[in-house]
Amino acid sequence: MLERPKALQDRIFQRLFDQAEIAKYSDAERRLYEASQKEYWDYTSTLETAERKGIQLGAFHEKIDTIHRLQAMGLSVEQIAQGAGMKVDEVKKLL
Repeated sequence: MLERPKALQDRIFQRLFDQAEIAKYSDAERRLYEASQKEYWDYTSTLETAERKGIQLGAFHEKIDTIHRLQAMGLSVEQIAQGAGMKVDEVKKLL
């Protein structure tokens, strides 16, 4: 009876059986398991943060490229700000 009946193979039941397995761990095994979980969560959190910052950094570089293209077209700072969706003083800082 090592295999579960078909009706108990759903995802929710899998989580329940996984938690039952964890409940059987010794104190040392549980500490190792919790440490590995924490390491995994820290790792995934770090990756998610890096992705968000990468996207933000990419958007910033895109704005700078847009500003320089508009400047090369001979537009005024006011026109560049309007075209880039920024304030005039922000554009001046980046030129």
